[in-house]
Amino acid sequence: MTRTLRGLLGLLGFLLVWEAFSRSGFVAQRYLPPPTTVFARFAQLMGDTSFLLDLVATVLAWAIALGISIAIAVPLGLLLGSVRGIRVATRAIIEFLRPIPSVALIPLAIVLVGSGPETKIALAVYAAVWPILFNTIYALDEIDPVMVDTARSFGLGRGRTMFTVALPHAAPFVLTGIRMSATVALILVVSTEFLAGGGSGLGSFVLEASTGAGRMDLVLAGTLVAGIVGYLINEALELVQKRGLRWSSVDREAL
Repeated sequence: MTRTLRGLLGLLGFLLVWEAFSRSGFVAQRYLPPPTTVFARFAQLMGDTSFLLDLVATVLAWAIALGISIAIAVPLGLLLGSVRGIRVATRAIIEFLRPIPSVALIPLAIVLVGSGPETKIALAVYAAVWPILFNTIYALDEIDPVMVDTARSFGLGRGRTMFTVALPHAAPFVLTGIRMSATVALILVVSTEFLAGGGSGLGSFVLEASTGAGRMDLVLAGTLVAGIVGYLINEALELVQKRGLRWSSVDREAL
């Protein structure tokens, strides 16, 4: 039995249990609709222009946030990982900022950047920077000193050594950090849309569906879309990592 088939059987079993429990009468179907109802709403939403615009708004905000995170975290990680003095000097502030929950910063973000798309992008960037940053620093910590010494013995300067030795070594770790940050960024974008409200996106759609009439079928259908988007993003990045870094000795199955 292949890995994919086992996964599909597990998913099918979960859906059957959910369907049976929802129709058993233990919980009213308006609170926990069966998966057949949720999938029917999902199909309807895929033909709804308004919902598709919400989906595009979420994916676009996610893409912008991830791109900004990479542009910030990779150069900063290379700097902190290669210059010990700067790393020691900034350790306290980094360790102070890193544990702060991003959603707790929503009121501050609204005051500083407004209630538009900038808020969810800013918070997603804040949350997504850390996995990339620390993976990059860790990669430089793990580099073999002999490789660096060999490069320097051939007359390569610090900058050229960084691009020809350190970056190729760090690439698998950086891509792993990007995969982690991609998920974090999507969670923060949807969460900010849901908690801040007043805008477009999957989170705003779920918020509107959960209030008023309390359409849990629409809530779960919107949540299903968010899950599918996250799954596709992770699969795409994993494919890029496998095909683009075949030479890497990092155990990708463990990532």
